[in-house]
This record gives sequence, C-alpha cells and structure tokens, in this order.
Amino acid sequence: MNKIALNKNLVSVEWLHKNMEANNLVVLDGTIAKPFDSLSLQIPNARFFDIKKKFSDTSNLFPSAFPTKEQFQEEARNLGINNNSFIVVYDDKGIYSSARVWWLFKAFGFNNIAVLDGGFPEWQKTGFKTENMILYNDEKGNFEADLQPEYMKFFEDVKEASETETHKIIDARSSGRFNCNVPEPREGLRSGTIPNSINLPYTDLLENGLLKSTEVLQEIFANKIKNQKELIIFSCGSGITACVLALGAEIAGYNNLTVYDGSWTEWGTLVKE
Repeated sequence: MNKIALNKNLVSVEWLHKNMEANNLVVLDGTIAKPFDSLSLQIPNARFFDIKKKFSDTSNLFPSAFPTKEQFQEEARNLGINNNSFIVVYDDKGIYSSARVWWLFKAFGFNNIAVLDGGFPEWQKTGFKTENMILYNDEKGNFEADLQPEYMKFFEDVKEASETETHKIIDARSSGRFNCNVPEPREGLRSGTIPNSINLPYTDLLENGLLKSTEVLQEIFANKIKNQKELIIFSCGSGITACVLALGAEIAGYNNLTVYDGSWTEWGTLVKE
C-alpha cells in the first residue's frame, strides 16, 4: 500500500483500520504507566511509547519531564520511526496521554502524526482486532529530532508570564482541583493555582472519550480566548492533559500555543503559599 502523508491532527478508528497496511504507518501505544506483559492488549503491530521511562527526563524531580533532543531522537529510532513515517498514537483512556505523545513529536519538529480519536476503547468498541502486547525488536529508524523551543515553557518562563500577563495561562485540571475544593492526587502536593490563570478542564473537550466537533471546540475556546492571536500557555497537573487542550485548540484554529512542562506539580512544589 502507498505511503501516507496526511495533514490532520486527529483520525478515526475507521480511518486507521482502513489504512493499516500503509508502508510508512507506525502505530504507537502511548498509554501512560501501562504494564508491559502478555495479558495487555494492543492494536495490531502497535509499538509501546513509554512516556515515563523512555521519553521523559527521569533524572528530573518532577514526573514526565521534557527529554533532551538526543534522548528523544534515540528512543524514537529504537521504535523504528523514520523521517517519512506517519504516526498514529492512541492510549487506553480515549484521549489522554496520547496527546502528550503528539505534542512531544511536534516539539521535536515532526508533524506527520495524528491522535486516534477515542483511542483503544473506541477501537475495541468498534470490534476491530487486537493482539497481546509485543516488544518492538526490529530495525532502527532514521528519525531526526529538530527541537522547536516555542512548544514548551518551563518554570521561569511561566513565572514571568504570570507576573507580566504576556500570556493567557489555561489550566486543564478539574474545576475542583483548580478551585482548591478537592486535594491534589499527588501525595504531599499542595492545592492552588498559578496566579492569573483560568480553568478549562480537559474533559470539557471530550464526549464519550471522543474529541468534540471542531465547531464545538471553537465555541469552547472562544469563551476563554477573546483574541486568536493571544499567546497561550496550557498547564495541568504534570504536563499530560495540558496537551489535550493544545490538541483541541490547534484543531479549533489557534496557533500561538505552548505547554508548561512541569505544570502544577512543579509550580506547587517550588512556589509556597
């Protein structure tokens, strides 16, 4: 089958099933903290993208920290990813950590990637074939990372943005966490919000695990962002679901988007009440 070159950020399970034989297709399972064993299921020929152990800076104090260009490139090559690959990434929740994988590739200059709408639950619901997890042990790829610094913000960047209000900071956590009505799930992490940030729970973008329509996404973001040229920083608990907001915003037509890598876990640790 021919190679795929598709300018889309989201594909359906039907589209993926139809294009499974494409020569350059790479399907990634971006499920976070997934146990790799013979009892775990995957989409046929999927390759496990290990966010926590392979594609994060594990020496960092905070979880899922942004890796170096060299680390990301090497681990992507170990998964057989080439410069001409077309990647479809999914996770086991619908759309959750798959958006982080999508954003990481974009941050390293690779745009030929799409998130699977509804993820593995939608694939199973449709009745498509699954298989037991298989460790990828084939040819290495020739993927070359090209860091795009504007895709990620770090503590000092966000501190300045919060103080000067040069960016609109949008927090993807639940309203309960944002408003300090429920405790943070991470033990020992204080409740709170980044000053001058607003709340948009990432779940507001989803319905039954699927991303809402482009028109609905445009309405949601228009209620939060009055000017499409405004500079946006997305935050969350640890830099995962902020990427769901980035995915939705990009599909809705927004361009000046970035993600706070350490998010509230870092901010709430470094900044005392």
